[in-house]
Amino acid sequence: MFAVFFKYLSIFLVILFGSFTLLAQEKTQLDSLSKNSVPTDSIPYKNPEKIDKIINYAKQFMGTPYRYAGMTPSGFDCSGFINYVMGNFGISLARSSYSMAEYGKTVKLADLRPGDLMFFKGSNAKSTKIGHVGLVVEVSPGLIKFIHSANGGVQITTFNKSKYYVPRFIKATRLDYGVE
Repeated sequence: MFAVFFKYLSIFLVILFGSFTLLAQEKTQLDSLSKNSVPTDSIPYKNPEKIDKIINYAKQFMGTPYRYAGMTPSGFDCSGFINYVMGNFGISLARSSYSMAEYGKTVKLADLRPGDLMFFKGSNAKSTKIGHVGLVVEVSPGLIKFIHSANGGVQITTFNKSKYYVPRFIKATRLDYGVE
């Protein structure tokens, strides 16, 4: 707990004194976040065809409005959106992003793959509690994109370039999508 506090305190001091560029700070933070998880080779990546179908289905809802506690195509909140998409493929998850984070195995940020879930603090950046979830749709060197429902509706966000989501990232998980 103290290590996390001092890590964030040092990031704050770096920002305060302007010693490094924002890009360098984000890289340091991303690198340290990715070191706090289970080795990915112990977590199988199963059923890429099913994952592609899930992602393509999720993309059909781009632009659907955000609605607090929404769970239908007339409006989604973040966990309602993930639940709706996954439910279409017979995958049952908890209703809240906080509880949903207990499903699957934790993976390193650097080892994310499409189909993994990313969990974030909610609107209060000082909180330590999970309050938002998104589904990874694309990963390439130095780039992670995830689909989620937030203010503005269902959208795809580039994580690595986000001044909002990078400091709010808490963990990522990999679900078991079954056999191919």
